[in-house]
Amino acid sequence: MSVTEYGLPQDCEPKLSRGAEQLGVVLSDQQQQLLLRYLGLLHKWNRAYNLTAIRDPLAMVSRHLLDSLSVVPHIESLRPSPQRIADVGTGPGLPGVVLAIMYPQRRFTLMDSNGKKTRFLQQAKLELGLENIEIYHGRVEQYPINEPFDAVISRAFASLEDMLSWTAPLCDQNGYYLAMKGQYPEQELAQMPEGFALRDSKPLQVPGSDGERHLLMVQKIQPE
Repeated sequence: MSVTEYGLPQDCEPKLSRGAEQLGVVLSDQQQQLLLRYLGLLHKWNRAYNLTAIRDPLAMVSRHLLDSLSVVPHIESLRPSPQRIADVGTGPGLPGVVLAIMYPQRRFTLMDSNGKKTRFLQQAKLELGLENIEIYHGRVEQYPINEPFDAVISRAFASLEDMLSWTAPLCDQNGYYLAMKGQYPEQELAQMPEGFALRDSKPLQVPGSDGERHLLMVQKIQPE
């Protein structure tokens, strides 16, 4: 199999291009190359450090890159537009690195308690030149908050109840908690803590991936 300069199968680039187009996401040439470079780094490091259970780079395009890109149209719709976004339980940078590539003018803080994953993120930030990323190694509840974030996003981080309980102080009163889920989590929504309201739920159609995906958009409720 022929590979690209990033150590990826040649089919990764057209798969990414087609998938982004299906999602309605416009990628510049620079963004496409940065996403592929990131994927090449993730694939390389994964062989030694087990950062993700997905080993096949072509599967990574769908399950990681396109899955992360699927929230872009919905982030675009948020008002006010979030400029400072926290990605909690980011793992190897999903969706945080992908979103930072898409929004170079916005600031992203990527949080994870796993040292192997945050070391990979430091290397990815350096090699990709992503100056709009801050990396925090530690538990999200212990993050030193100087200024609340405009949005908090998570992908397979925890139950909705735990996510909201642990990250409640991170988000501004008018900000959004964005939870990327699989099947529509009716039970988790029934157990949502007081003080929060589901504002919207969007089905995510991820090209090349089977199974349901949903984005839940939650806000704090203003006290009476």
